[in-house]
Amino acid sequence: MAENNPLNRRDFLKAGAATTLMTTGNYAFAAGSDKVRVGVVGCGGRGSGAVGNCAEADKGVEIVAMGDLFKDRLEGSRNGLKDEFAKQGRGEQFKVTDDRCFVGFDAYKSVLASDIDMVILATPPGFRPYHFQAAIEAKKHVFMEKPVAVDGAGIRRVIATGELAKANKLAVVSGTQRRHQAPYLEVMKRIHDGEIGEIVAAQCYWNQGGLWMNERRPNWSDTEYQIRNWLYYTWLSGDHIVEQHIHNLDVINWAFNAHPVKAVALGGRQSRTQPQYGHIFDHFAVEYHYPNGARAASYCRQVEGADNNVSERIVGTKGVSDPGSNIKDHKGKTLYHWEGNYTNPYVQEHIDLIASIRSGNLLNEAKRVAESAMTAIMGRMAAYTGKEVSWEKAINSEEVLMPSHLGFGNLPVPAVAIPGQTPLR
Repeated sequence: MAENNPLNRRDFLKAGAATTLMTTGNYAFAAGSDKVRVGVVGCGGRGSGAVGNCAEADKGVEIVAMGDLFKDRLEGSRNGLKDEFAKQGRGEQFKVTDDRCFVGFDAYKSVLASDIDMVILATPPGFRPYHFQAAIEAKKHVFMEKPVAVDGAGIRRVIATGELAKANKLAVVSGTQRRHQAPYLEVMKRIHDGEIGEIVAAQCYWNQGGLWMNERRPNWSDTEYQIRNWLYYTWLSGDHIVEQHIHNLDVINWAFNAHPVKAVALGGRQSRTQPQYGHIFDHFAVEYHYPNGARAASYCRQVEGADNNVSERIVGTKGVSDPGSNIKDHKGKTLYHWEGNYTNPYVQEHIDLIASIRSGNLLNEAKRVAESAMTAIMGRMAAYTGKEVSWEKAINSEEVLMPSHLGFGNLPVPAVAIPGQTPLR
């Protein structure tokens, strides 16, 4: 099992000149074959899940390469996937051999060099912009989990790389699965066709309890501990407003067909104050202003024992909508309600991606998901600082959250943000 060396951010931040990539027609699969050879970078729960979803989406998919920072996580994922594929009678789709397993900060480079057609990027989000750029420069189609960045610098990189992918006939799909979910697609079409009139307001929520946390082991360095608990460190997750609430904010942007122009917010850290929860907040409330003058209220929290609510609501001049299921008039009468079965959206997004590659009508969701991630980042910036933050200020921010050097050593935890004291950069 190959293992690579620690990575300096200068390797990540190289200009990576946008050289023209050679293409091989509408799609580039293994020569003379309809097989789609897939590698995965990031073998945690979501990466492993995405591998299964991708294989279920198309019988021509073959999983051939895997990479992760940690050997134990890679081996656990590989063994679990191998068993699961066999149980489902799809063992022939899992072809990861020992020489196609890679460990270390540079594992993504080895996966990309493994004669694959497509890569699944599922590491903690802070790495996503750099891995995405490397994948496109390596001429690979990409499925990348959301969010795609944790700061404005990362968002700019993703948008530029998305344009490079478009120019060079490479497909890009992100893990905002609501965009591939039949009820959302139908209801959103009706919203855009004017069934609730002009949109004048919106609300969205991701309120839930706590999530997992790995207790520190004596042999773990600061860096390893933080990456194994990536949810709780902004350089890795962007905070939960970015990592999780992006789903709901993406729906709101979708309804408006626009990103917000500014945000004001509040938030804090009241229930998860122990050091093992890093330095992120546990609740946010953000007011987003959209170009037509409408405002959207955004709420997210991870507080054990509090009520749960994961939903969106769109308000128009003629009605209101839960965009995942229905449209009602202002008196509550149902005007439309989705009925019927639909494919698991986590599978459907891979069906759509691979179909686009096969047809040559390539999907490219990079800019769209980057703007939704930027919406969440802007809300975090407003809450952390207590300042009104414009879109231009947020997306052009000089803040880079990735540490200047990554190796298994000391890595101090930033102070918890204090609104009114934390500077806006």
